[in-house]
Amino acid sequence: MLGYIGSGPYCYANSLAMMLGGHSPSTAVIETLTGSPFGAQLIGGSLPLFDPYGWHPEAGLDAAIDLLGWSCTRSEGGTPGEALERLRTACARGPALVGPVDMGLLLYQPGTPHADGGDHYVVVLSAGPDHVELHDPHGHPYATLPIRAFLAAWEARTVSYIDAPFVLRTGFVRHRPVAALDALRRSLPGADRWLAGRDDLPMPAGSLGGSAAVEALADIVAQGTPPGIRTLLTAFGVRVGARRLSDAASCLEEIGLPDAASVARHQARILGGLQYPLVHGDDQTAAAQLRLLAPGYAQLRSALDSTN
Repeated sequence: MLGYIGSGPYCYANSLAMMLGGHSPSTAVIETLTGSPFGAQLIGGSLPLFDPYGWHPEAGLDAAIDLLGWSCTRSEGGTPGEALERLRTACARGPALVGPVDMGLLLYQPGTPHADGGDHYVVVLSAGPDHVELHDPHGHPYATLPIRAFLAAWEARTVSYIDAPFVLRTGFVRHRPVAALDALRRSLPGADRWLAGRDDLPMPAGSLGGSAAVEALADIVAQGTPPGIRTLLTAFGVRVGARRLSDAASCLEEIGLPDAASVARHQARILGGLQYPLVHGDDQTAAAQLRLLAPGYAQLRSALDSTN
């Protein structure tokens, strides 16, 4: 089966890869180490995401950094002026991983500002008196943004999974060399926990995970996909979810788990096949596809467990 190589909304994985430089594994490995491929969630009963119940990029980044043998300093909060000073101090020593930021307020992107930009991660190269220069993995190397506009995006008021604004990661230190395949093997217990369903994470009332989340989403889609959900799924959710599963399949194959890889790849094909019917309003076909997808997460967990 031919693997996929190409662009996708892997902003935090690409940002971390830039920070790790020549020591970084592929973004496929990083994304798999974050745990994102191993589940689905319906937040508050209405917001569908193809990542595990309770998962978010902050948790995923921390997991990947640790599994790869690195550490960094994470800071947050303060006034905009204090945050800017932290950033300038960090950039005096080298690039800094910044995020989440509000993607709809990154004004170098066409069509901004807009209210539904979503969360995003970037690597800041320098913070001068008037402008910030950054690498945006969404196709904008060496982008610049006025300080005031950057701080507005960095405050990330619309991002619900952070407790304080102005999240910054600096001081990346490699404590030990870890081969990508070894990191993947070490990540398997975490993948199993995500697939099993975490009950130790705060979630809004009515949230669902795994097959229950996908079945509930199928019911919503079968009744006529609401415009906001259709936009989320077609612009982001389907393609990132399918790519995550495809990358996980390749990684599982590489560490000698062909059965788990086969399940993950089958899930990726079902999920990727949702794009056309959702774009063209064929909601009954999309709902049927989702019902085919739902049991695959339990099957993936069983395939992983059978290797222990």
